[in-house]
Amino acid sequence: MKPTYEPVIGLEIHGELLTNSKMFCSCSADYGSAPEPNTNICPTCTGLPGAMPVVNKKATELAALVGLALNCSINKHNTFARKNYYYPDLPKGYQISQYELPIAEKGWLDVIDSSALSGADAQPKRIRVRRVHIEEDTAKLSHEKNYALVDFNRAGVPLLEIVSEPDMRSVEAALDYATKVRAILRYLGVNSGDMEKGVLRFEANISVRPVGSDEFRTRTEIKNLNSFRALVRASQYEIERQIKIYEEGGTVVQQTLGWDDVRGVTTSQRSKEEAHDYRYFPEPDLPPLQLSDAWIESIRTQLPELPEAKTARFISDFGLTPSEARFLTSERTLANYFENVVANSKSPAKTIHSWIAGEFMRYLNDSSLSIDDVTLAPEMLAKLIDMVTDKTIGASAGKTVLTELFKNGGDPAQIVKEKNLLQLTDVSAIQEIVTKILNDNPKEVDEYNAGKETLFQWFMGQVARATKGKADPNVAKELMVKGLEERKK
Repeated sequence: MKPTYEPVIGLEIHGELLTNSKMFCSCSADYGSAPEPNTNICPTCTGLPGAMPVVNKKATELAALVGLALNCSINKHNTFARKNYYYPDLPKGYQISQYELPIAEKGWLDVIDSSALSGADAQPKRIRVRRVHIEEDTAKLSHEKNYALVDFNRAGVPLLEIVSEPDMRSVEAALDYATKVRAILRYLGVNSGDMEKGVLRFEANISVRPVGSDEFRTRTEIKNLNSFRALVRASQYEIERQIKIYEEGGTVVQQTLGWDDVRGVTTSQRSKEEAHDYRYFPEPDLPPLQLSDAWIESIRTQLPELPEAKTARFISDFGLTPSEARFLTSERTLANYFENVVANSKSPAKTIHSWIAGEFMRYLNDSSLSIDDVTLAPEMLAKLIDMVTDKTIGASAGKTVLTELFKNGGDPAQIVKEKNLLQLTDVSAIQEIVTKILNDNPKEVDEYNAGKETLFQWFMGQVARATKGKADPNVAKELMVKGLEERKK
């Protein structure tokens, strides 16, 4: 009988830090705004002889902040090293990084493995974070048909590498880990999370082994995955590829792979390097960083309420389900917006969640907007939701008002007045309309009472048409049910 295999996955996450200047020089870190290639450069970031690097203090602070957010220990004594390798995007022929003594290590992050079926397997799993270290980004290569172009504007931008232990046993767990790290980086304001621009990149180390085994087999590394979709597809493909090799009696070769998103396959780039291949040695031009306890504590005070803590609070304070709370806390801006609406509304928090998760997000998606682009004041959305809750207007009218607020702003009450959207709640008026509809449609009444119950929605549609959607749906439904019952033969 063929063995059942499980994946063993570790992730390396590279994120550019949001600083004004590069890691070891005063050139702007905003390389995207450079007017032309190779203009945002100096002797230091292009590796000219005699240029001396200087450590970016802000980048060091942001790196420590990330380390603390990932429950790491901060090393009060940490050092820089030269990572030697030759590649066209590396101007010095080496990269200044951290090796033996990173700024932070031995942390953890809890994830949910959605592939688990039930019971204990569905509980959070703790993924260990091996290290968080600072380095410099490389230049950018543009590959043409017969040549490549190098733009050094990005060279030297502060880069943070977050390395997990190989603790993930499914692609779903790896995806949750990557998603949560991205959310933390955005909550901290240290990285924009814009993977399309390459400011956040994943590298997956993958091997497979028989279920129940504790061995670590030969692994491969998939480089430069710049989307969650690519992470999932590349990991799934590589897992299946390695399983097939073992099932056919072959041997997995340790190597570095690229991901061809068009063909949906991993491709070999080079044999996998080990640490000794890089010939690490201490960076002679940079002294060790000495971090005091007081400095570390001052960084700790900058930690905001992080996604996991905020999710737990939303569940306990607002009575939301875990999935509802996780959606709202997925982005710090969205969570803050929700809380501002709640603070200005008389409606239940779950009702507000339904509006934000439903019509609010639908409009943003249809308009290709993000929550950061929203100009609609939370107070105005709260006012609109309250008008629907207290039945001043119906849900359909509420959607109309929301669209108007997004497009042109204004006050919900004034929009309702101008568009004549006040909900009809007068029972006698609705009764008159219901009676007329039933009297005018005897054939449909007979068919309904004969068992064609789907006609009920048709009757309600006639009420909506007659009242231009302004009749209280609950009152109209109650009166329609009563009217049909009275006409049974």
